[in-house]
Amino acid sequence: MSIVEAIVLALLQGLTEFLPISSSAHLILPSQLLGWKDQGVGFDVAVHVGTLLAVVWYFREDVGRMLVAWLQSFKGRRDADSRLAWQIIVATIPAGLFGLLASDALEEYGRSIPVIATTTILFGLLLWWSDAKTKGGKDEHQASWKDAVLIGLAQALALIPGTSRSGVTMTAALMLGLNRVAAARFSFLMSIPVIVMAGGYEGMKMLDKGPGVDWSIIALGTAISFSCALACIHYFLKVLERLGMLPFVVYRLLLGAGLFLFLGVF
Repeated sequence: MSIVEAIVLALLQGLTEFLPISSSAHLILPSQLLGWKDQGVGFDVAVHVGTLLAVVWYFREDVGRMLVAWLQSFKGRRDADSRLAWQIIVATIPAGLFGLLASDALEEYGRSIPVIATTTILFGLLLWWSDAKTKGGKDEHQASWKDAVLIGLAQALALIPGTSRSGVTMTAALMLGLNRVAAARFSFLMSIPVIVMAGGYEGMKMLDKGPGVDWSIIALGTAISFSCALACIHYFLKVLERLGMLPFVVYRLLLGAGLFLFLGVF
């Protein structure tokens, strides 16, 4: 892939990873719409690693407290931070299992415009419904174990392109009574172990390929996605408190309709 393509895709990843509009769909669409060679899962994971570094840095105080509390929980010391850390781990298991079982099928059949258009609209409507109908008051530390498991099951669906990992986990969290900011924070924290697992798996495969991997492109994509994601997290949390999910729902509906128009369905 060219440097221009790498920059565009990294910008898309950084801007969309933590918005409920599906970063994976935006990474796939340029190859489908513009005729670019599909960048493959390896580059996708590289730019996801950039967003991982961004979320860890942005929530570094929370992550630090949770990590210390999690380690202390093995000594019998438990508090709200250790409980949240264990809930994040539990919520990660469904996505990990689903990824191992279905990754090849999703890679072959999921990266297509009809799938992306359908999931973009369907899960956009679910996001709108959850935001409009749910009057959540719980913060992330008040989530129950049942909440964590259900949000984790929802996260597994995000392996289908167009679903949006952040979108579907926020949808589930809102339905379970978390407030908007808490739903976003829980979703962001859940992204850390998922991206670590995916990045480690794909990183090992890239290492096996040796000289065939263009590591300069990988590094460029990671750096750009990190910078964009860091800014995006900051401003998204501010917008979310004032406007809710509606702007992102409208964007999803327009994107999905536009893709169906492109296919000649309408």
